[in-house]
Amino acid sequence: MLWPRADYSPIFDRPPLRLPGGARVAVWVAVNVEEWDIQQPMARTVIPAPQGAQIVPDIPNYGWYEYGLRVGIWRIKRVLDRHGIRAGLSLNASVCESYPAIVEACVRAGWEIIGHGFKQRALPLEPDERAVIARTLQTIHERTGQRVRGWMGPGLHETLQTLDILAEHGIEYVCDWCHDDQPYPLRVQAGQMYSIPYTVELNDIVVYLVQHHPSPELLHRTRYAFETLHAEGAESARVLCVSVHPYITGAAHRIGFFDQLCAYLKSQPDTAFMLPGEILDWYREATGATARG
Repeated sequence: MLWPRADYSPIFDRPPLRLPGGARVAVWVAVNVEEWDIQQPMARTVIPAPQGAQIVPDIPNYGWYEYGLRVGIWRIKRVLDRHGIRAGLSLNASVCESYPAIVEACVRAGWEIIGHGFKQRALPLEPDERAVIARTLQTIHERTGQRVRGWMGPGLHETLQTLDILAEHGIEYVCDWCHDDQPYPLRVQAGQMYSIPYTVELNDIVVYLVQHHPSPELLHRTRYAFETLHAEGAESARVLCVSVHPYITGAAHRIGFFDQLCAYLKSQPDTAFMLPGEILDWYREATGATARG
């Protein structure tokens, strides 16, 4: 059975999409800033406990993650600022309260905040998904003044009801469905919803923590992906997303390759750096879709 939220559409059979200024590829960078609960098992681990036990509090793995908030995010932001790149900030809303300096700096830099749950826990594990979504959006709005337009589920996970609940709360796009190189509309019970291309292939969790590649791999893989999308973009525009996490890409042995990655993308012709909300606005205009009133 095909997923009922969207029609199947072969990408080479669609009407061509054109980006402003003749660009072939829309590039967006996702920076995922999360808060892990020290009183719970860690969202992921870099070092196992002796005897394979699951220990709470998990001090070494908590410290690994929080390195990203004390050090890694600031390295990543320096690189992006130096290259003039604004990011999509996929944000656990609790970070607004626990690490406000991070959120304030990203807002000042013109980044777009994407709702990413309240803390880093998959929505299917929450006893009240609707309450978590409402609390997330309210906290971000109150703390930053930004109205959240987009959503990325913690771990990219949803329930079968998530899209309808998000639409009820005014969310316009989601990043959980990593199965296309162009945006597309989603079916919801009321309102409008779109999928904006995100990535599990150009994602530092997969590249480094799952597949265990050496530090230059995200740079190399992104270049290969860009070459394909740029060639295809001559026929119809494509979207390329690069996804990073402060505790991974912000490590001292990786940040230099992220700098090179940004420099490479910025040097390419026919490339537009966009925020995910800007990609949505472009897609709606290009396809004649009407925005929510």
